[in-house]
Amino acid sequence: MTAPLVSIITPAYNAERFVGETVRSVQAQTLGDWEMLIADDASPDGTRHVVEGLARDDARVRYIALERNGGPALARNAALARARGRYIAFLDSDDLWLPAKLERQIAFMRERDCAMSYTAFRRISVDGARIGRLIEVPRSLTYRQLLKNTAIATLTCVVDRRMTGPFAMTDAGYDDYILWLSLLRRGFVAHGLQEDLARYRVVGGSISSKPRRSAAWTWRVYREIEGLDLVPAAWCMAHYGLRAVAKRLRF
Repeated sequence: MTAPLVSIITPAYNAERFVGETVRSVQAQTLGDWEMLIADDASPDGTRHVVEGLARDDARVRYIALERNGGPALARNAALARARGRYIAFLDSDDLWLPAKLERQIAFMRERDCAMSYTAFRRISVDGARIGRLIEVPRSLTYRQLLKNTAIATLTCVVDRRMTGPFAMTDAGYDDYILWLSLLRRGFVAHGLQEDLARYRVVGGSISSKPRRSAAWTWRVYREIEGLDLVPAAWCMAHYGLRAVAKRLRF
């Protein structure tokens, strides 16, 4: 089989309610040269039934069953190990893309010859009825800038593996943020596309909806993963806190 241009990495756990809508948002893309690898993290609900049905109808959708629940990092790694595309895009099983997302972002990356990019997005309520304000993004981020600004939303990120080489997630909280830092630490610069191209679903029980846990994980990334001394870590944490508060002032 010819390798697709884009591989979409989707971890799924108890995703029966939303994953069909997520897949349909990918199928509606104006760029159709993709594969979507959905790694089911041993869901006890009907996730397998839903995704296998979607995969039967569209060969670009690939279902991966994990034997034991291991968390999103291991699920993403299971999908990454099977990914064949040059570009790696990330999309969680309850989030959505707007139709032009891949086409616009891949063109943007080729124009700038960049290894990594991200876009603006909006939040939506659980039922999708409420759409929030536009979450704008910086024009670019270096490693040092990213330490103080967790502005790269996972559902908006695309990485060019031809430039970065193979990579994998770290089995820790904020595995996505750890990956972004590891790539930029090598000298790559992430570029931001200031276009509204994605929808992040705010689900009450999701990991990212728990600000105290998110803050604790961010601190651990600074100290244990990145090895920052106490003062630099505290300085980065202060910037993180201010931006986190600003994000939550308005939906």
